Amino acid sequence: MQNKSWSVNIVIDEHEGQTRSEAQLSAEGRTGLVGVGLARLNPADSDVPRIGDELATARALADLAQQLIEATAADIEASTQEHPHLRA
Repeated sequence: MQNKSWSVNIVIDEHEGQTRSEAQLSAEGRTGLVGVGLARLNPADSDVPRIGDELATARALADLAQQLIEATAADIEASTQEHPHLRA
């Protein structure tokens, strides 16, 4: 069995109370999948930057996962000529 290694690079930036996270997948044969997640500080909440980072990153990873499922479905359909029924 051959081991494969995929990686996800996370980049987080903050600007004017909003945190933006990008999750970019690096995988052999798969390019261009980047999930994006946003979080904003509610003015009534305490400013805890780690929470914004976590929430924005969770949303970016969820977006990336959905894109990967859609790409997989397209690959299955191209291979089998049948519409797959994949669940997240």
